[in-house]
Amino acid sequence: MAAYLQWRRFVFFDKELVKEPLGNDGAAPGAAPASGSAASKFLCLPPGITVCDSGRGSLVFGDMEGQIWFLPRSLQLTGFQAYKLRVTHLYQLKQHNILASVGEDEEGINPLVKIWNLEKRDGGNPLCTRIFPAIPGTEPTVVSCLTVHENLNFMAIGFTDGSVTLNKGDITRDRHSKTQILHKGNYPVTGLAFRQAGKTTHLFVVTTENVQSYIVSGKDYPRVELDTHGCGLRCSALSDPSQDLQFIVAGDECVYLYQPDERGPCFAFEGHKLIAHWFRGYLVIVSRDRKVSPKSEFTSRDSQSSDKQILNIYDLCNKFIAYSAVFEDVVDVLAEWGSLYVLMRDGRVHALQEKDTQTKLEMLFKKNLFEMAINLAKSQHLDSDGLAQIFMQYGDHLYSKGNHDGAVQQYIRTIGKLEPSYVIRKFLDAQRIHNLTAYLQTLHRQSLANADHTTLLLNCYTKLKDSSKLEEFIKTKSESEVHFDVETAIKVLRQAGYYSHALYLAENHAHHEWYLKIQLEDIKNYQEALRYIGKLPFEQAESNMKRYGKILMHHIPEQTTQLLKGLCTDYRSSLEGRCDREVPGCRANSEEFIPIFANNPRELKAFLEHMSEVQPDSPQGIYDTLLELRLQNWAHEKDPQVKEKLHAEAISLLKSGRFCDVFDKALVLCQMHDFQDGVLYLYEQGKLFQQIMHYHMQHEQYRQVITVCERHGEQDPSLWEQALSYFARKEEDCKEYVAAVLKHIENKNLMPPLLVVQTLAHNSTATLSVIRDYLVQKLQKQSQQIAQDELRVRRYREETTRIRQEIQELKASPKIFQKTKCSICNSALELPSVHFLCGHSFHQHCFESYSESDADCPTCLPENRKVMDMIRAQEQKRDLHDQFQHQVRMSGLDGPGDSHQCHGHWRAGFLISSSFKK
Repeated sequence: MAAYLQWRRFVFFDKELVKEPLGNDGAAPGAAPASGSAASKFLCLPPGITVCDSGRGSLVFGDMEGQIWFLPRSLQLTGFQAYKLRVTHLYQLKQHNILASVGEDEEGINPLVKIWNLEKRDGGNPLCTRIFPAIPGTEPTVVSCLTVHENLNFMAIGFTDGSVTLNKGDITRDRHSKTQILHKGNYPVTGLAFRQAGKTTHLFVVTTENVQSYIVSGKDYPRVELDTHGCGLRCSALSDPSQDLQFIVAGDECVYLYQPDERGPCFAFEGHKLIAHWFRGYLVIVSRDRKVSPKSEFTSRDSQSSDKQILNIYDLCNKFIAYSAVFEDVVDVLAEWGSLYVLMRDGRVHALQEKDTQTKLEMLFKKNLFEMAINLAKSQHLDSDGLAQIFMQYGDHLYSKGNHDGAVQQYIRTIGKLEPSYVIRKFLDAQRIHNLTAYLQTLHRQSLANADHTTLLLNCYTKLKDSSKLEEFIKTKSESEVHFDVETAIKVLRQAGYYSHALYLAENHAHHEWYLKIQLEDIKNYQEALRYIGKLPFEQAESNMKRYGKILMHHIPEQTTQLLKGLCTDYRSSLEGRCDREVPGCRANSEEFIPIFANNPRELKAFLEHMSEVQPDSPQGIYDTLLELRLQNWAHEKDPQVKEKLHAEAISLLKSGRFCDVFDKALVLCQMHDFQDGVLYLYEQGKLFQQIMHYHMQHEQYRQVITVCERHGEQDPSLWEQALSYFARKEEDCKEYVAAVLKHIENKNLMPPLLVVQTLAHNSTATLSVIRDYLVQKLQKQSQQIAQDELRVRRYREETTRIRQEIQELKASPKIFQKTKCSICNSALELPSVHFLCGHSFHQHCFESYSESDADCPTCLPENRKVMDMIRAQEQKRDLHDQFQHQVRMSGLDGPGDSHQCHGHWRAGFLISSSFKK
């Protein structure tokens, strides 16, 4: 039972008397009743009003004269004669423009029910669609109450003898309606109400002594006894959905609420209840203090009419009295046009206009009734922004009173509407850190926190040393439940020294870089860091090894090298295990990891040799670095046996064919480490014979000089000349080597004898005996050559003389062709034939088949071409003075006596041919 005495009172309604309209020159019809000027008169209803109701935009009254009056919003009162004697009950439907009335047309107890269609007219009056007697039997009784279902299929009438009749069917027509007695009792029926729940229709029946409900939508009409307390007339009502359509019974001691099958809550509102209404979530009760039995309502009503009455408007949800006022002689309270209207016995009407929500909230704020303001705002369906403003003001109030725990709870309710910084600034004091923690936790749970909020919350946890809360915050079950910026959380936890928590976040949310940073820089757990990298996918493992490889190599070189070998050949993360071995793994560019091995030559050598063996197509940088490393080891090794082994390894690597495209780089490496065999090998591979020669000359390796000339002299004859010049400059006894060089020069005729003599003249140790054999043989060869040339000259002269004679004969004497055979087919000549001055004859068809032109003899043409080519070549080269000098120098002439050799090896002549056909 709710304690009535604890409820606070407010003035949430404005009261004023309703005034008459100004008429034709006043306000327009439909204006608010309270908007008239001071000159307007107060509205006064007709005398003798006995019953009232409202709905469909009008207040409806019935009087003792049998008239029904309508007061619309324009306050222009209209009426019609509904009964001959009096109107006793009215019920205006809210969803249909149908009015049900009970009244009397004749003396005696014979009430009639009339159904009026207000939308249709009959002679200017509303159309009466149905008339039937209210009393179902023959026993006379008085109608006490009336109710109609909004679907027009049910109408219930209560009587003072305790009976209730139910009209089922279309109440506007006699033909489709059926009347039956639903209830019989010993106590007068004081209230009826229909309640619709889905397809089930209930009828509440209240008498002066009990309350019960019926299910009228079925056939058997089951009855439920709800209570043994009743109420007086007009002291019951049906609430709206905000109170779950409960039936309200206002007794003198308490106000009871009922469901169709049970009694609900009750409220101890004192006073003798006269009227009960439900209006917009409010319970309106008119009562007086003097206790009177409900039965007296039927007997002594007039004797009590002069008592003052109290009108209270209760908010049952929020537990306060929204309005309370004292009235005299209240007839009824009606609700229409969003206001309450209190009808007085003297005909005046008071309007109670509810204040707007904001005004009511401000009234509550002034009294610091924030909880009540919050409940009121919710019941008034205030939007979230309005509620947040109330929560903020409530929080500010509690904060100013020192109630920080309560204040933070209110601020939490503003999350999403109020800027978090407004709240955070209030709780930055170390003594209020637990309040700030609660606020930030909720902010994160609603996924409205940013990185700064996460930082602040984690700092709160660390300051409070609340590890359990910290673990609960970070150890979420899934990614979707994370309500904070993970990277920010990792940074804060790392800074605060909570490394295990930071590692948990980093590992579970795939922040690999942060995980490795903490392991390597803070915890120094290198083994775990390397194991973690081995679990990562290829791309991430590769990038992290490039970033942290040097640190790992410094502390755990062997394990790091092993991981790098796998990463650069056939990488599979440790999570993949041995599955899918048939699918080729990924491999990184091994050359990019070479800098990681700085100061770790042993591991570098193992890595490079592994790559060169397992992956022959490794990048060139692998082989370059391996060569450099082997040369370094060879250069610094002291043990002869080991040095020999390293020498063989270096030569083997050079001969692997991997340095063809980087010849210069390999050569520089060999020269830097004074690796002579490698330098000579590369010189030979690069066909740098001059460099090989100079190398041996610099090291005075005479035998090797001769060997180089013998091996490569055919490709570069100038090597012998360089060798002769080299030995000629030596002051040592090099007769053996000079003789060998001279022998080859003589055989190949590489230098003129005079140049040989001039070259050897620079050597003080070289005597005539050194070149005597060379000179003798040279002179003998030249003598032989001179004799051959002289013989050839004589032959050429004789041939020239002969040819000139032939030419002269051809010019002066006729040519007789005596050939009898064809020079091509050797068959006997037959006409037609072709003859040439050279003496050759041909069949015409043979000539046409084999000749290239009509003017040339096919037999002599090849020889003539050679001669003509020689002539043209001589003509082209006769101006090439430098070439001529070089040929003279290389021809082996030793002096002016041999100048006749210039006339050798040439042949000139003229071929005159002619042909004719017979």
